[in-house]
Amino acid sequence: MFDTEKIRIEEYNYPLPDERIAKFPLEKRDESSLLVRKQGDISKRIFKELPELLPHNALLLFNYTKVVKARLLFKKETGASIEIFCLEPVKPVNDFQLAYVQGSPVVWKCFIGNAKRWKSGVLKAEIVAGNEKVTLRAEKKEQLSEGFLVEFSWDNDNVTFLDVLNDAGYVPIPPYLNRKPVPDDAERYQTIYAKNNGSVAAPTAGLHFTDEVIDNIHKKGIETDEVTLHVGAGTFKPVVSETIATHEMHVEKIIVSLETLTHLKDKINDPVIPVGTTSMRTLESLFWIALKVLNNDMSMDVDQWDPYKLKVPDDFTSEAALDVLIDYLKDNSLSEIRAETKLMIAPGYTFRFATGLITNFHQPKSTLLLLVSALIGQSWNDVYNYALDNDFRFLSYGDSCLFI
Repeated sequence: MFDTEKIRIEEYNYPLPDERIAKFPLEKRDESSLLVRKQGDISKRIFKELPELLPHNALLLFNYTKVVKARLLFKKETGASIEIFCLEPVKPVNDFQLAYVQGSPVVWKCFIGNAKRWKSGVLKAEIVAGNEKVTLRAEKKEQLSEGFLVEFSWDNDNVTFLDVLNDAGYVPIPPYLNRKPVPDDAERYQTIYAKNNGSVAAPTAGLHFTDEVIDNIHKKGIETDEVTLHVGAGTFKPVVSETIATHEMHVEKIIVSLETLTHLKDKINDPVIPVGTTSMRTLESLFWIALKVLNNDMSMDVDQWDPYKLKVPDDFTSEAALDVLIDYLKDNSLSEIRAETKLMIAPGYTFRFATGLITNFHQPKSTLLLLVSALIGQSWNDVYNYALDNDFRFLSYGDSCLFI
């Protein structure tokens, strides 16, 4: 029996020269290259050709999360620059949508750049937020194992925390780009369909879609639907241990509506293709949430090792899992599943819903590369070698793959 925990991350390494990392997006989103792996054959196409490459009866699932300007910059009286990267809300609420409409004060879990230069005291910044002048204050409250709790306060009752971030924050582009954000990043590091504030990193597979591509997908009769996973900074966390047994996955919040669950059930025998690894992890998390509900565990969270340790009854099919979730929502007069997932999809994983994937090229030795390998096997190596040999651009602003 395959032991996922014993996977050596070095086996998922590949050479990625810095010049192959796309530092900026192409001028047109759908002009990016598209690597297609279909039944083992690999070819190079253009992303705007995607509609003609998809199965006619497929269901595409998009992640409708929206990237927020989560980086706030302060200057100490000494001249030192302090960057505070807002990760997730803690007080007075921990729900993203509610947290953004809060007034002063709020407490968030944050990363702090140049933290050694900010030992104590209150940082201040004069900003304009919600078209009003505001004095923004930041105070460290507690150090965590990863990051800090920071309290933000401001002196204007008409201003929400989202106003603060939108008007004073900066786009949190990936650290491996090794550059400062430019004005274009505010638009281009965002999918055209983003609507639910909460991510500090874009679901990058969606960055290639244009209105024209989506229109052409619908003209082919291909159906689409939405889920939400708010992407955390942990998405960039490398695996540093020799095996993945001791790697801790980051927690991310997911939302899936009753309508989407019903739609998914209707398409249970058709190809289901998530757009991006975030949509994939949300989709697959549903099965494990349902299994827990079946066992009267209403915690609504998925541990990274659940798929490899929980016993699944022989008659507990993917369709049965959807029935459990649909009944749970109806019985409790709820309109959506709200949960947290740490799901790790790695070789040895059995897919419960997804039959394909649209995704970008991922970093060496990353859990996202493990996910790709879980879906297409050891041929991930052939895919990435083909991409390196054929001038594909890598990582967030890079090119795309279609696995069917």
